[in-house]
Amino acid sequence: MQAIVIREPGGPEVLRWAPLPDPKPGKGEVLVEVTATAVNRADLLQRKGFYPPPPGASKVLGLECSGTIMAVGPEVGGWKVGNQVCALLAGGGYAERVVVPAAQLLPVPQGVDLVTAAGLPEVACTVWSNLVMKAGLSEGETLLVHGGAGGIGTFAVQVGRALGARVAVTAGTDTGLERCRELGAEIAVNYRTEDFVEVVRKGTGDRGADVVLDNMGAAYFERNVEVLAQDGRLVVIGLQGGVKSELNLGSLLTKRASVFATALRSRPVEGRNGKGEIVAQVRKHLWPLIASGQVQPVVHTKLPVKDAGDAHRILEAGGVIGKIILVVRS
Repeated sequence: MQAIVIREPGGPEVLRWAPLPDPKPGKGEVLVEVTATAVNRADLLQRKGFYPPPPGASKVLGLECSGTIMAVGPEVGGWKVGNQVCALLAGGGYAERVVVPAAQLLPVPQGVDLVTAAGLPEVACTVWSNLVMKAGLSEGETLLVHGGAGGIGTFAVQVGRALGARVAVTAGTDTGLERCRELGAEIAVNYRTEDFVEVVRKGTGDRGADVVLDNMGAAYFERNVEVLAQDGRLVVIGLQGGVKSELNLGSLLTKRASVFATALRSRPVEGRNGKGEIVAQVRKHLWPLIASGQVQPVVHTKLPVKDAGDAHRILEAGGVIGKIILVVRS
């Protein structure tokens, strides 16, 4: 098969389309002929040598894909050759073929084409596992989403609204903020010119946010705690703003607040809160919201997989709204 390979860590120019051995499905796995994959910030880190795949996972970039099942390994039920699917991956999406644990497969949602479906599994599993399974976001609460115009952000805004929450976002461009409003955000903060703590507190009658979904880490930590409402929950899913920050336990105690830090890629397939359980929850609860049109995929652009370097440059430059899709097979 052909795949995007990295001979040595570096810039987007190190990504090359080259031959690799065909993968073969083992027990509980299927082989998928890839139609498309999507670009995630974790791919940029891995390309630079900062985010290696978990033990046993493919070294090829790509945390999600869509395609058609080519072969089914032993002890796989419910799937057969020819099924069109999308899948959550630990790696391997930037390729013509990939092996996937059957528990991480999803049917293509009703109303979504096969190429676009490639950009759903990672954001869907990230958003649902953090907002619902971890933070317990419920109707009537306020959700603050940092990076609201990105792939995870645009999805989180819609899921929050579908669950009956009031949604606030931060973004760095007027275009991004306007798109967030179109998707249902009621409070939109330009983080370049405004203080999100001040704006969110004012917009909620000084109550604050019940749940904060944060991709920045250290740079926002103190202010995230400040913006939390009583019994608020801060969920850290990214470290774009650094890894170290001081924690004022007194402020957490006063608010009875909780802080969670989670990662999806390194989770086991099986077990409590494993990828299999998350995927099953997404299929049961979130896929119907997509089928009904309450939640829709947001795509910034689609490029051929051989142009993966250009896709990485676009994401690194900023201003991306939604997901960047890499088309492997038309």
